[in-house]
Amino acid sequence: YFLFRAFHAIPPLTTSQGLHTNAVRGASAAIQKLMRRIQPTHMAVIFDTPEPTFRHKLSPIYKGDRPSMPDELGEQIPYLHNLIRALGIPLYSLAGVEADDIIGTLTQQALREGHKVLISTGDKDMAQLVNEHVTLEDSFKEKSLDTQGVFEKFGVQPHQIVDYLTLMGDASDGIMGVPGIGAKTAAKLLNEYGTLDNIIANADNIKGKIGQNIKDNVDNIKVDHQLASIITNLPLELTWNDLKLGEPNVDELKRLYTELEFRTQLQSLEHPNNPNNSNNKLANASIQAQATASQNTQAPSSINTNAKLTSTEDHLGQAKYHTVLDQVAWQKLLERFQQAKQFAIDTETTSLDYRIAEMVGLSVAFDAEDAYYVPFTHDYENAPTQLNREQVLAELKPILENPEIGKIGHHLKYDAHIFANHGIELQGWIFDSMLASYVLNPSATRHNMDDVARLYLSHLTTTFEQIAGKGVKQLTFNQIPLETAAPYACEDAHVTYRLYEVLSKKLAETPELLALLEKVELPVAQVLTHMESRGIKLDPEFLNKLSA
Repeated sequence: YFLFRAFHAIPPLTTSQGLHTNAVRGASAAIQKLMRRIQPTHMAVIFDTPEPTFRHKLSPIYKGDRPSMPDELGEQIPYLHNLIRALGIPLYSLAGVEADDIIGTLTQQALREGHKVLISTGDKDMAQLVNEHVTLEDSFKEKSLDTQGVFEKFGVQPHQIVDYLTLMGDASDGIMGVPGIGAKTAAKLLNEYGTLDNIIANADNIKGKIGQNIKDNVDNIKVDHQLASIITNLPLELTWNDLKLGEPNVDELKRLYTELEFRTQLQSLEHPNNPNNSNNKLANASIQAQATASQNTQAPSSINTNAKLTSTEDHLGQAKYHTVLDQVAWQKLLERFQQAKQFAIDTETTSLDYRIAEMVGLSVAFDAEDAYYVPFTHDYENAPTQLNREQVLAELKPILENPEIGKIGHHLKYDAHIFANHGIELQGWIFDSMLASYVLNPSATRHNMDDVARLYLSHLTTTFEQIAGKGVKQLTFNQIPLETAAPYACEDAHVTYRLYEVLSKKLAETPELLALLEKVELPVAQVLTHMESRGIKLDPEFLNKLSA
């Protein structure tokens, strides 16, 4: 499921050696995102094998209409297998046995052990496994189905799903169904008669062609029922302990990320501070933050924290940090946006990949004295009510798209992509501290916020790993309590504004460098943003002639 969804959802991507990587990139990202959000202790990723199963023997047309797997997808499967294992995730397949049946059997094992089960899939067949202890989730859509959800989606209870699929059929699986019966009719019949057997027994009482079609297709119905039923009692050698998550194999991950040319993932391993993105900073173990924050809990709409710097050389300066949680505080902040000539802005998200990242909140600094965090989707247990993201962005859209209001950031290209995901074209780029660092010191290998702040402000930033943990159990930003997340997010905006003040003065000392930033680097970054999001047209015929 993950593999096929990613293959068809993500445009073709290849390495410099011609290896296709879009499916393994998308599938591995979705699996890791699921793990960070769910925090499982036990888990397994199950794969089908090419060998025929008992269902193929029952019906020669079973899954017969499915196209063969494209070579571009098939070559990625071994890499995804290796990547899953390197992440410490148990992986299992059994020749001649469908993944659905393995999942069904493991589900029953887990229930016997007294555990709750989450099955991540987009396959409607799996709805037959749902009960009070088993939930389905489509991880790409982040939608869950419990017993009530199954009824709302299909119009029948989970224990009726096999009968439902048998009646209506499933062309993709080669389950023929009863002629004339679609989803609505199948649900109506099951709600009236309860079971497939009872429907067959009362076929004479069902008016029109449908009743006759049921009587004419009893033999086919019996076969289809077997095809649609998931086996839950396979004699597997797996035990519950075999599904316990292991520790990631960092060396193997580095090797795989290098071969697959997953540079962002590789940087998160080799350079935990991540040189490309301040929005999802990962910790560098050798850097310990020297700043602490004290929370003022007296005003629930604005959690204030004052940075207490222990380093006498720290040039960040003190600032008040505010978390905006209600409409009163938001309207006051919106007035500051509307009056501002420029501001530093930063988005907090769930992923380094802007194509799948969800905006959790945004932070802003209009000067070096105050920074604000506006959270939207922190969803940990007992999280406070937050502002509606789409409403806030709708009110900010005219400001963010106004080229006369200056935008300051660190890696603005990433933030521009995140805003573009919400229909906002970020305009008015006047300063990017990551690009400024590169212009001032092009031979440096790191221009991430942590290193730039340490170099130019003598400030040790709070790292993402310090607030989110590490490894496969690392939290995503939406899971981090606001008491911790807000100071971190505010610091991003605060540091960015201070870097703007310091680096712009340094660049002004060499007009040629300032011109390079303003006339080359910033405009090119905006062009690249458009190219990455919209693509570019190519003339294959001309390129083929050129290569020849």
